[in-house]
Amino acid sequence: MSDLKLRGTWNELKGKIKQAYGDLTDDDLIHEEGKDDETLGKLQQKTGKSRDELVKWLNSL
Repeated sequence: MSDLKLRGTWNELKGKIKQAYGDLTDDDLIHEEGKDDETLGKLQQKTGKSRDELVKWLNSL
């Protein structure tokens, strides 16, 4: 399973994520330190992508 390694600030990444998935809200993208799995779970529900797909995509941003 891939590890999530976020580069940059979360606010910058949120903007890129919202550009790609316009139906996501700020509430969907609340990220707290140590709660990567929770954030990924919300993104999985909204996007229909697997955890590994999301991790690879987020790491590429």
